Amino acid sequence: MSELRTDFLVIGSGIAGLSYALKTAKHFPDKTVTVITKTHAEETNTKYAQGGVAGVWDETTDSFEKHIEDTLIAGDGLCNPNIVEIVVKEGPERIQELIDYGAIFDKDASGQYALGREGGHSAYRILHHKDVTGQELERALLAQVKATKNIEIKHHWFVVDLITQHHLGYLVTKSTPDIQCYGVYVLNTQTNEIEKILAKITVLASGGCGQVYRTTTNPTIATGDGVAMVYRAKGRIENMEFIQFHPTALYQPGVSPSFLITEAVRGDGGILRNKKGEAFMEQYDERKDLAPRDIVARAIDSEMKKDGTEHVYLDCTHMNMEKFKQHFPNIYEKCLSIGIDVARQWIPVAPAAHYSCGGIKTDEWGKTSIQHLFACGECASTGLHGANRLASNSLLEAMVFAHRSYLASVELIHQIEYNTNIPNWNAMGTTHPKEMILITQSRKELEQLMSDYVGIVRTDVRLQRAMKRLDLLFEETEQLYKTVTVSPQLCELRNLITVGYLIVKSAMFRKESRGLHYNTDHLQKSELLQNIIL
Repeated sequence: MSELRTDFLVIGSGIAGLSYALKTAKHFPDKTVTVITKTHAEETNTKYAQGGVAGVWDETTDSFEKHIEDTLIAGDGLCNPNIVEIVVKEGPERIQELIDYGAIFDKDASGQYALGREGGHSAYRILHHKDVTGQELERALLAQVKATKNIEIKHHWFVVDLITQHHLGYLVTKSTPDIQCYGVYVLNTQTNEIEKILAKITVLASGGCGQVYRTTTNPTIATGDGVAMVYRAKGRIENMEFIQFHPTALYQPGVSPSFLITEAVRGDGGILRNKKGEAFMEQYDERKDLAPRDIVARAIDSEMKKDGTEHVYLDCTHMNMEKFKQHFPNIYEKCLSIGIDVARQWIPVAPAAHYSCGGIKTDEWGKTSIQHLFACGECASTGLHGANRLASNSLLEAMVFAHRSYLASVELIHQIEYNTNIPNWNAMGTTHPKEMILITQSRKELEQLMSDYVGIVRTDVRLQRAMKRLDLLFEETEQLYKTVTVSPQLCELRNLITVGYLIVKSAMFRKESRGLHYNTDHLQKSELLQNIIL
């Protein structure tokens, strides 16, 4: 079994992981930075972010106070106000760094940045690159990373588990005060060998968990690996019940992942209509189509159930089509490819799992409850989003906490030595799986039960049923894991079941309806605000 040593280990190659890697590598040109990605570096959640990145850019029409207030309102009482202030005020500097790296944001005819507006925002503050902002940011960061000599990217490496004292034979529980991360065990999918990577500092930037649902805008890689690994390592996870469903994914039965119709389309004037052609959002919120995502998603869900349909419509026929094509070329072409001319026809849309507001609990410097382990990006729960993420705050959060994790790492790195007593991976007694159907069918069952029982609208009975079925899936999968050799498919199933359990368990603990968690058995909000920590 081979062993790799690196000063900084980054798991994930999206905006959070690459930002952190770039800053640490430039600060420490004599140290090694290793980035691990389970497919190739370009395939990340970041790549699929359409709308843009929020930031106070024009202080004549916007302010930090407005952005802070919008974020707190969207978070429905569970944001950490200190974290919100940090992200909003440090955000513009992080955005400027991206521009300095070569990222291109759209400008108007006067040469000023063409700022967009999305649901929940009180001002135009969204910087964007057409409707493929994430792809542009990923391009700019990767170009910088590839030009930095002391960063190495490992493609097609799948992290199996974090290495802690548990692997040295010690009993580790959630009450253990000094759990330490020494690195990871990783499956090299090109050789099918388990590698051991020792690291002084490990950073989880492993993205979201949308694939736990049948319908999601997330890419196939979004299987909650980081959250599941930290939970198994006895680290702290919080607020997993708050899963954001994007209101408007393109309705295409059987297609996964779902194609996202960015909220910016409604920001530019798109109108949601039901089967009868009625503009229904005014019945649900005075902000109409620009209400926060949780409200819009529930409204669409309600209209679909009332009419017995599987989608509603987004009407863009009244909009300036030249401007539409310029701002949303990807959406225009996608719709056209399936026979929908947005100038004449309404776009069929339905909600899809989009973003996890909870995750690995971190402090204001990105530190987790496990020593020498940081987390940033969607896998982390920093306190910014609370019960519901404000549109386009995710890329902002990723950059701010990648930077803060880097600053904390600079102070920490000289105090850490490699632990060279880590045992090799033990695969004795395992065989190659004879039937992949055991894995693929369990995953289908998981996606189905999460979508049917733990979706936009929940009840106590649905959550109880989900938990019973999850218990059975967990038992079957753990037995399989103990007897067969490790594969990415098995690891992803195992991680998704863990994430599903965390979502359901957190949802069962929250005896109220708040933000993205809407339970018809507990419609009132509690006066006692709390985070659900597991």
